[in-house]
Amino acid sequence: MAFSVSASPAPVHSSSPSSSFEQPRAAQFGAFQPLDRSHLSPSSVKLSRRRCAAVKPLHAEAKRSDSIVPSAATVVAPEVVEKAEVEEDFEKLAVELQNASPLEIMDKALEKFGNDIAIAFSGAEDVALIEYAHLTGRPYRVFSLDTGRLNPETYRLFDEVEKKYGIRIEYMFPDAEEVQALVRSKGLFSFYEDGHQECCRVRKVRPLRRALKGLRAWITGQRKDQSPGTRSEVPIVQVDPVFEGLDGGVGSLVKWNPVANVKGNDVWNFLRTMDVPVNSLHAQGYISIGCEPCTRPVLPGQHEREGRWWWEDAKAKECGLHKGNIKEENNTVQDNGTAPVTDLFTSENVVSLSQQGVENLLKLENRQEAWLVVLYAPWCQYCQAMEGSYVELAEALAGSGVKVAKFRADGEEKAFAQEKLQLGTFPTIVFFPKRSLRPIKYPSENRDVASLTAFVNALQ
Repeated sequence: MAFSVSASPAPVHSSSPSSSFEQPRAAQFGAFQPLDRSHLSPSSVKLSRRRCAAVKPLHAEAKRSDSIVPSAATVVAPEVVEKAEVEEDFEKLAVELQNASPLEIMDKALEKFGNDIAIAFSGAEDVALIEYAHLTGRPYRVFSLDTGRLNPETYRLFDEVEKKYGIRIEYMFPDAEEVQALVRSKGLFSFYEDGHQECCRVRKVRPLRRALKGLRAWITGQRKDQSPGTRSEVPIVQVDPVFEGLDGGVGSLVKWNPVANVKGNDVWNFLRTMDVPVNSLHAQGYISIGCEPCTRPVLPGQHEREGRWWWEDAKAKECGLHKGNIKEENNTVQDNGTAPVTDLFTSENVVSLSQQGVENLLKLENRQEAWLVVLYAPWCQYCQAMEGSYVELAEALAGSGVKVAKFRADGEEKAFAQEKLQLGTFPTIVFFPKRSLRPIKYPSENRDVASLTAFVNALQ
C-alpha cells in the first residue's frame, strides 16, 4: 500500500533518502527543545524483524570437472545466506520509555521504522500525533479510515491538516459490496438495535487491516485515561496483539502509543500552545469523535467516551481497532492481580445496599423515606466521573427525607439489576418514591447536582 511521505516543515518531493530537512519547530518554543537523541539508544525486542534471505545468483555456466560425470549435469546450487533475526524486546523498550515525553517516543518510533511506519489519524485530538511527528524533523506518513459516515467537520479538518503540514493523508475506504450488503439487509441504523460491532467491522476494522498489511508499525493516539476497562493498561510500545504487518504472521506488527501516559487536559494544552488545527466539533461539546450517527456531545458529569455508542455498556466502547486492549471484567482485583479496585461513592451520607437490601426496598409499599440509588461498577470510568456530584448531592439531601444509596450491580448482581432495576449501562440511577413499589429510572444523562436534585424534587 502506498503512503505519501512528508517531512517537517515542508513537503518532500524527492524520494531520495538523503533529502535534508529543516530543524524542527520545537526550537521556536520555550516549552520544547531540540531532541537530545543520545540517550535513546536502540534496544532489542521480543518481536522478530526478519530480514529477507540474501540469495547469490546462479552461475551463468555449469562448473566443469575432470570427472566422468558429464559437465552438463553439474550445476552449482545457489548459495543461500541464512536469515538474520534481530530480536527486539518491546516490553523492555516500553519500560525504558515509560518516562519519556511524547516527542521523544515519536522520534524513537520514526527513527526505528522509517518508511515502514504510519500515524493513524481519526480527525479528533489525535492530530497532536501529526504535530509531534512534524517537530521531530523526520519524514512521516499519515493514514485515516474514511467510513463514509464521518461528520462534515471531520472532513474539513482533514483538508486543513493536509494544507498546514504539506502532506497527503492516505485514506482507506470500506469495501463497497460489503457496505451495500449490510445496508440492504439490515438498514442504515442497525447498530442501534444489535450493537455497533458489525458496522465497525465492515467500515473500520477491515480497511484498517488492509492498511496495516503494508506496514511494520503504526502509531495511535490511545491514552490510558480514555476508556473504562479497555485502555487503562495501554503500553508505550507493544507487539500488536491483533493485526498483522507487512511480513505476516503473529508478531509482524508493532504498535506505538506515544501519548499513552498523557492526560487529556495535557494533550489539549499542547494543541493550544502549538496552535494546531482541531475539529470544530470539540467546541460544541464533542470530545471523543467517530462516525456521525454514533457520536454526540458529552454532558456534565460524563466521561469523554460516553459520547460514543451511548446506548451500549460502558465496557463495550471500542470499535475493534484496539481490540487487544479489552480486558476481561474482574470484580475484585485489577487485571494484573495485585491492586484491589477502589470502591466509589464512599461517604457517610451514601448507604451501601446489598441485593437483599434492594429486594426489601422493592417489597415495601409504604416507605418512611424515599430512596435514590445509583447502580454502578467501580471499574467504570463513567461512574468514577460522577462520583463527586453524587456525593455532593448526598450531602445536600442529608436530613431531607430522601436517602441516597449505592448498589454495586456488576458481576453476579448484574442480571438481578437488569431484571428488577432497569439497569441498562453503568451508571444507572433509580428513585424509590415513598408510596410506589416500582422504582423510577432517571431518564437523563446529565449527572450534575442541579439536574439530579430537580429529578428528586419532581417525584416527591
